[in-house]
Amino acid sequence: MSVHVDGLRKRYRDKIALDGFDLGVRPGTVCGLLGPNGAGKTTCVRILSTLLRADGGRAEVAGFDVGRRPVEVRRRIGLVGQQAAVDEVLSGRQNLEMFGRLHHLSAAAARARAVELLDRFGLADSGSKAVRLYSGGMRRRLDLAAGMILAPRVLFLDEPTTGLDPRGRNEVWDAVRSLVADGATVLLTTQHLDEADQLADQIAVIDAGRVVAGGSPAELKTRIGADRLELVVHTLADLPVAAELLHKVSGSPPDQDPDRRRLSAPVRDRVAALTDTVRVLDAAGVGVEDIALRRPTLDEVFLTLTGAS
Repeated sequence: MSVHVDGLRKRYRDKIALDGFDLGVRPGTVCGLLGPNGAGKTTCVRILSTLLRADGGRAEVAGFDVGRRPVEVRRRIGLVGQQAAVDEVLSGRQNLEMFGRLHHLSAAAARARAVELLDRFGLADSGSKAVRLYSGGMRRRLDLAAGMILAPRVLFLDEPTTGLDPRGRNEVWDAVRSLVADGATVLLTTQHLDEADQLADQIAVIDAGRVVAGGSPAELKTRIGADRLELVVHTLADLPVAAELLHKVSGSPPDQDPDRRRLSAPVRDRVAALTDTVRVLDAAGVGVEDIALRRPTLDEVFLTLTGAS
């Protein structure tokens, strides 16, 4: 495991941040940490990146004990926090060269690494520009590049797309996928559930300092319920007939939303349920505006597992 955590505990005075936290992350994958504010996500990242000492439990990163061998851990990790750590006055290239020197690279090695990273993160054409002229997505990509100065085996990303517009988020997502394709392991905390759905190979849902559920996005969605078939009829008068027919096909009474003329029911065999529903509605002369199969979303997983309202 690139990251292995067993029974991690941390308390801030009268507040318990981590209470028997367990986690395992395979090499070359993205693990998403999801949880409400105060669940312990950032505390976990700070402990694993050696910025904070745990009160109990054990954690290993890249094969080294975080508490006993912090220097060895730091040599093998990168960290991108919630706030960009780049200097707005300096250019992108100057920022990366500065980070290289802070990591004890020679001047020549720092320059070479800066050029390599600017090209890798699509910033070669803007490398000579002051960072204050960068868009939000460009700044975060530069921040990611700074976290990769030493080509870390494990990269910690603490809500890396906070405040970005959709274009900026997609730019950061592409950069993360590129890092993982090259063999890096990424531990990602995020409040954007679609971000975890897009990037994560595995997800750990945290609540009150513990992992309450884990698995791939598909596994977690399946855990809270089956696929659903949803349809919208042309007229409100068609709703009762459509509801009866959908009940026969799905075997469950559908949820009804008269204001939207919408019906929704759980189904087991996705394709068969869809084709059978279309057939019986057409035979009954029921007009349909829209019909689709929908799987549970990570939003629904999150709300179900954390008990959030």
